Amino acid sequence: MKNNYFKNLYISSFDKNYYSKITLKSPEKYKEIEQFSELKNNLITSGSNFSYAPLGIDSKSLVLDMKKFNRILHFDKKKKEITVEAGIKISEFLNFTLDHDLWIPQLPGYPYITLGGAVATNSHGKSSGTDGTIRRMVKKIIIYHKDHGWLNLSNEENQEIFNLTIGGLGLTGTIVSITFQLEDFIFKDFITIRKKMVSVKDCLIELKKNILKDTFVYSWNMAQDFENFGKGYFFESKLEKNILKKKIKIPKKKNIFFPSLCLWNKFTIKLANLFFYKLQSLEKSPSQEEFLKVIFPYVGKELYFKMFGSKGLIESQLLVAENKLEQFLDEFKFFYKSEKPLITLFSLKNMSGEQAFIRFEGNRICVTFDFVNNKKNLNFLKILDKLCIKYGILPSIIKDSRIDKITFDKCYIYADEFREKLIKFDKKRIYKSEVSRRLEI
Repeated sequence: MKNNYFKNLYISSFDKNYYSKITLKSPEKYKEIEQFSELKNNLITSGSNFSYAPLGIDSKSLVLDMKKFNRILHFDKKKKEITVEAGIKISEFLNFTLDHDLWIPQLPGYPYITLGGAVATNSHGKSSGTDGTIRRMVKKIIIYHKDHGWLNLSNEENQEIFNLTIGGLGLTGTIVSITFQLEDFIFKDFITIRKKMVSVKDCLIELKKNILKDTFVYSWNMAQDFENFGKGYFFESKLEKNILKKKIKIPKKKNIFFPSLCLWNKFTIKLANLFFYKLQSLEKSPSQEEFLKVIFPYVGKELYFKMFGSKGLIESQLLVAENKLEQFLDEFKFFYKSEKPLITLFSLKNMSGEQAFIRFEGNRICVTFDFVNNKKNLNFLKILDKLCIKYGILPSIIKDSRIDKITFDKCYIYADEFREKLIKFDKKRIYKSEVSRRLEI
């Protein structure tokens, strides 16, 4: 298809909560980014479209698909710096840097997300308690803005826009390239310790122990019924040196096909949880685990997402202050007992950083729930929204596609500051997605 035509697609967010017909252009050259940006009043940039919420799609904006901008532009091994185009996938990035014993640890759990998307969402990984978010590793960004043209962003140049862009959901313009500060990676495997947890309180104790440790820590907890709420395992994975250097290669992406019917129900959730719990009890502790299994746990387990069917899932990821977590979870359990929502995943991990603007970041505990998308669960999530407001919890707008403006404004206390600075920079508010329209940012 020739580039002077629009490509119209019917597309959904990854969580399947938002479907829309979009108009898309796929630039291949830098000049085409400029040309295509003139075609419509509103624009938004898309990468791999693996965001749970519709961050890179919108029915009223022209979507600029940056997948073809996937090159490594510059690499300085001595300075441990790399400049890449925004459309490069994490898998492509790591397959290069790991060959040089370098990497960045703040990586989301799926390797086919683009680096531009990771920066726009200020992504984090399992070591977020010690390594924080990807913001720590970004040295420079180049964006293209329809009115302002090409801009170099860093702490030394256009600092305010630099800070608005990281975690700014693509609303400051099209991220075209990023320069990262890399870290040494002289390890090839992990040693994982598994600890059986009787309750959520056990997990909180373990999380506190690991705040200052250089480890990848997270929990897996059952929420299949009230009696077993919080039962599970706590994982502490530490990188181990491997004398025999083993080449790490991340496999190519597999298509995730969603069947029409949801296969998660009370019976299958209980069965899956019991199977996984039994499986963990049979594993040795400590045990050696491969890089891919720890860093990208969903690779090879895409069936989990398929089982949600065409309606998809609702993921609620929450940042809760440590001194409010027990009280929040007690009240959560109270409503859980009466409403009986279907929860397929329940997990906790540490998070560190400074919350500002609309970034999902802070020195808090990250609590994640995956819900089956049905009417009962949607009603329960309205209760959860009220609990977020009550306890000053930060719900992730990157993960949850149904958060409304009222909840967002009351939980994100710096949202108005972000709006004011953004409109000062972009008076026409050119870059808009479904998320930005819904939350009025």
